Amino acid sequence: MTMFRIDRFELDLASGRNVCRGGMTAIGRFAAVLALVLAMAVGAAGQGLKPSVVAAENFYGDIARQIGGDGVEVASILSNPDQDPHLFETTPTIVRQIAAARIVIFNGADYDAWMDKLLKVAPRVERTVLTVAELVNKKAGDNPHFWYDPATMPTLARALADTLGKADPAHAADYAARLETLLASLDRVSAKIEEIRAKYAGVAIAATEPVFGYMAAALGLKVRNERFQMAVMNDTEPSARDIAAFEQDLKEHKVRALLYNKQTGTKLTQRMLDIARRARIPVVGVTETQPMGMSYQDWMLMQLADLHKALAQPST
Repeated sequence: MTMFRIDRFELDLASGRNVCRGGMTAIGRFAAVLALVLAMAVGAAGQGLKPSVVAAENFYGDIARQIGGDGVEVASILSNPDQDPHLFETTPTIVRQIAAARIVIFNGADYDAWMDKLLKVAPRVERTVLTVAELVNKKAGDNPHFWYDPATMPTLARALADTLGKADPAHAADYAARLETLLASLDRVSAKIEEIRAKYAGVAIAATEPVFGYMAAALGLKVRNERFQMAVMNDTEPSARDIAAFEQDLKEHKVRALLYNKQTGTKLTQRMLDIARRARIPVVGVTETQPMGMSYQDWMLMQLADLHKALAQPST
């Protein structure tokens, strides 16, 4: 599942937390409370010397760290790869971070629609917002997992280095130098993509969700049963026909590997995993959140290596 739904913004007086659930229509009720939080946050930001960046997702935050270095304060909201990223709860700390941020990065295309709401609650005149969907010319309704597209991070990195340079001209040359280092390091990912594509382009695979879709396209792989994937992503039930077609592909070995989202799961997706394992179809897990302690580059290389190993297994 990919879409975040937020219907209410509640202030939990017992826990001190603000809880986001499903359309944010109640945010105005807490404007007075939040105004105090924001005033403190903006005041604190004005006393700081380092540009502050808040990223909705930690892989975008990692790019900010690589470009900003020690001269930039970076906070990532979604950062735990062991949790379902769609079960989002906000806290006063998150509101303060957004209020103080000089630069905010989020995915867009309705993947993290809660950020639009929080930005309105925590306004700042000097803030620059980088919406990745806009940078890569995507819109709501497109596959929103843009970070798996090899072209996305170079595009974001260039925009971010330029934005940091304008916000902090004294260190613009440092940001530009780190940008070049980052772009060069992404060549390792590009090389691995080309290695896999050269050998396996045209090979059919299956996936429970379109999380890895852009990368699969870059690899030249043929991903089957897309209607099933979109239904799962949108939290709807796939048709009986689509379920049967998916099962048939696995049982009849029409696909070389099955990709699944390790952070989310349903009885239906678990059923497909069980069928794949019984049929001895290699199963490869991917995630929507970057693992802790890893760079974006190493995360991509790890998943590409896992897929490469699966594709290399003899077909039966």
